[in-house]
This record gives sequence, structure tokens and C-alpha cells, in this order.
Amino acid sequence: MADPDPDDSNEPLQARVERVLGLIRPAVQEDGGDFELVEISEAGVVQIRFLGACIGCPSSEMTLRDGIARNLRERVPEVTDVIAVN
Repeated sequence: MADPDPDDSNEPLQARVERVLGLIRPAVQEDGGDFELVEISEAGVVQIRFLGACIGCPSSEMTLRDGIARNLRERVPEVTDVIAVN
């Protein structure tokens, strides 16, 4: 059986967000970093916490903006913003 489509709007919001994050995670882990989903607000703001080598890394802002946020907004329309928290 094929993996469910991350764009499948019949799936709960958190599950769709987690699925998209799972697609991005391996690339981040290759560089010794990681991230976790902290919360999704009712307004669609996704909070991410960087872990490992991502903490304090100058590239983490680019990873957030160009990797995580862009993919989430494209694949999960309810996502309005993505922010990093400590």
C-alpha cells in the first residue's frame, strides 16, 4: 500500500503537518541536526524547536524559511506561519 498523500485534507491537521516534517527531517539529520513539532495554533501557526546541531546554527533560519515553512505552506493550506521556539 502506498504512503498517504501529505496533501490529503481528510487526514487531521497535525498528522498532515507531521507527515510533511517527516519528509524534511532526513536532510536536516544528515547535518547532525533535528527538529520537533511543538504546537499548532488554531490560527495555523506551527511552532518548531530545533535540536542538535541546528541549535545556534546560522543555517537554521534558512532551513526554517526555505525548507520547513515553504513545504508546510505548499502542502498544508491551513498553515499560516512557521516559527522557531526555544
